[in-house]
Amino acid sequence: MDRHPVAITRRRKLPRAPAIPDDPTRPVEPERGSPEPGGPPTAPALPSSPSVERPPDEPEPLPLVPGEQPDPGRQSGRQMGAGPADNIAALGTPNVPSGKSSIHCITIIGQIEGHLALPPQNKTTKYEHVIPQLVAVENSREIEGVLVILNTVGGDVEAGLAIAEMVASLSKPTVSLVLGGGHSIGVPIAVAARKSFIAPTATMTIHPIRLTGLVVGVPQTYEYLDKMQDRVVRFVVEHSHISEDKYRELMFRTGELARDIGTVLVGRDAVKTGLIDEVGGLSQAMAALRAMTAAQRDGREPSPPAAEHPPTAHGSGRRGGRRP
Repeated sequence: MDRHPVAITRRRKLPRAPAIPDDPTRPVEPERGSPEPGGPPTAPALPSSPSVERPPDEPEPLPLVPGEQPDPGRQSGRQMGAGPADNIAALGTPNVPSGKSSIHCITIIGQIEGHLALPPQNKTTKYEHVIPQLVAVENSREIEGVLVILNTVGGDVEAGLAIAEMVASLSKPTVSLVLGGGHSIGVPIAVAARKSFIAPTATMTIHPIRLTGLVVGVPQTYEYLDKMQDRVVRFVVEHSHISEDKYRELMFRTGELARDIGTVLVGRDAVKTGLIDEVGGLSQAMAALRAMTAAQRDGREPSPPAAEHPPTAHGSGRRGGRRP
């Protein structure tokens, strides 16, 4: 078999054309957006974008107070970029009510989480989430009152007292509503508001505090527990109509709880003991809060005094603007 040789050719590189120097005498066409000689400046070209019309049923964005940070909760679901599917996944409903309100609602649910993170299956209220809300409420000129809704089993003592002290020190009217339960350290949070309500079927558990983890069997441990218990008792007595003797009697009562000592108060029982002001629901709490905000707006109800009144044996010393 004959083989024919194959000729291999290489491409020759062509020399590049020399650069032509700019001719200063040649007129240069002005770019779009640059001013023409002797004429007014032209606007730069903007990329074309389709116009978005606001649906007639969607409210306009709320104006911000100078120096105030944007609050996503004040905007509607459409403005936040959340559609019906997102609302169903997050809230269980495709339509979320939106509108401007002067009342801010804070919920205390599940277990109040302190300095240690609880397991992920627990529903918790983190104090580092609640405290910034209260600071923002105090600094906001649009919010006139705060509604605190509780359905909690209790939790960390110091975290609960921190939230309670923040609620009690607000200069704006506050109303608390206990739904389901306001147990343990939830009691100081419930009584921290200027007026407190409890649902007829809601319960409140009063019992001594306890420690978890390593406990050293020395007298100092008991003294520490006693001092911490006094902090809780003093706060509750100062912000409610219950006496210290009555509160301690309920706290150390035996025979009512199966695995603990203490007392469970249901609805009207909490009002009879002087722990809660009235029995009611959401409409009664909102009506009382609107009346308080209107009175403070008109100057008929002053802000709570900054000075602390010493408590008495019958709980007559109160802070946070509570009425006797």
